Amino acid sequence: FGDKWGEVDTRFSYCAVHCLALLHRLTAIDVAKAVEFVMKCQNFDGGFGCTPGAETHGGQVFCCVGMLAIVGELHRVNADILGWWLAERQLPCGGLNGRPQKKEDVCYSWWVLASLCALGRDHWIDREKLKSFILSCQDTESGGFSDRPGDMADVFHTFFGIGGLSLLGFPGLEEIDPVFALPVRTLKHLNILWKRP
Repeated sequence: FGDKWGEVDTRFSYCAVHCLALLHRLTAIDVAKAVEFVMKCQNFDGGFGCTPGAETHGGQVFCCVGMLAIVGELHRVNADILGWWLAERQLPCGGLNGRPQKKEDVCYSWWVLASLCALGRDHWIDREKLKSFILSCQDTESGGFSDRPGDMADVFHTFFGIGGLSLLGFPGLEEIDPVFALPVRTLKHLNILWKRP
């Protein structure tokens, strides 16, 4: 999966498979070849980079875990090794980062937590501390969320903050699917299911 300029990235693999699954058209591609590419992007730490040999990153892990889950190949991932790397993303403040030695960011409340949920390892982090961190990033005037407390709220971080809170079971939020990033009821209506570990 690449674009017309030859750029190849696991994000393209996830987006293509995600869209085709929603259209019930996964047969339109060589799924085995797509899985082969994604598995070549797995690193020694259990995580995934954007291309073979690239550094493991929380966003790329989400794309690869999600892609593999959609096509029924999540069993190829060692959930304990990858789950450990993901759980290590939680910092003392409760927030998550996308790779070692980086700051916490609300967007990883989605990328990392959704991956942990898909792997069945979300209980390996302190869910209450994460919830507190996400809520500390909410702008009390606009209601939106920022990357960190005190920064400007934006749509990107608001989506991922609310998504993370939904995965944590925050009251009043609709249940969101950790692989498709869509409401579970929508996926049920579309008759789209993926096999959880």
